[in-house]
Amino acid sequence: MTDLDPGPAPEGRMVAVGDREFHLIELGENGSPLFFLHGGGPGCTAWSDFAVVSRMFARDHRCIMPDLLQYGRSDKKVIEGPMWDLHARTMVGLMDVLGIDRADFICNSWGGTIALCLAANYPERVRSLTITGSMPVFYGPLAPLPENGFRGRAARDVYYGGEGPTLDKMRQLIGRLEWHDKSLIPEATVRMRYEQSLDKDEMALAARTDGPRGEWQDLTAELPKVAAPTLFMWGLQDAFLTPDYPMMLTRMVQRGQLHILDAASHHLQEERPDHYYLTVKAFIDQPEPTS
Repeated sequence: MTDLDPGPAPEGRMVAVGDREFHLIELGENGSPLFFLHGGGPGCTAWSDFAVVSRMFARDHRCIMPDLLQYGRSDKKVIEGPMWDLHARTMVGLMDVLGIDRADFICNSWGGTIALCLAANYPERVRSLTITGSMPVFYGPLAPLPENGFRGRAARDVYYGGEGPTLDKMRQLIGRLEWHDKSLIPEATVRMRYEQSLDKDEMALAARTDGPRGEWQDLTAELPKVAAPTLFMWGLQDAFLTPDYPMMLTRMVQRGQLHILDAASHHLQEERPDHYYLTVKAFIDQPEPTS
């Protein structure tokens, strides 16, 4: 079994895209480009979410790992207007700056919704999508979404509320909502997420009540435009969205398929990296469809 400890994050570099700045880590120099877009939990970064599997993919791909806007070392400006449109547009701008015309996207939660919006509006830039634990629409079949789909927002409020962030609160958050087997969570992951969550700008965003992350968008109208092959890679025990939710999503995009992984929750790429890598690698290595 692969060691689940992410190890120290490489220094990376800052890349300007218009009036915004991304912090970027890159691994691997050969092969087609893969973008890794991370989740939206407190203290999440590209490295915290994808360190282990990115090293596997870097054997024969160029792995591009940006901290999303308002996270990590990327800029923390307030977002105005439709949020997913802004994230998708700036991600395309990052691709332009890096000289990348087209890429595969491997995404968790928040990052997956960004990638779906990008694929709908800029289809020529996306070769394939792997989406884990994302919520692009605010409804689901068979059963109500847990806490009406607001469990992530509630978790942030609890984490930053009261006495404020603590190492133990971060450990509890990851164990309750992101990993199925909390005994496997590396202490390095807990500490990395906790230390990042103390960033003064991230804490200021969390404290605001005036919508600093932009206007929430439901992507029901956009999903049928997603033409790129799309793998919904889901944890059977996902604490946010039960597996019938991604089954619905597979029918909403043009080329959807679903893989459900047992003994995994919301961050299966961290908890089950070997299985995740083998499944996603087989998916992205498929020949492109001809029609």
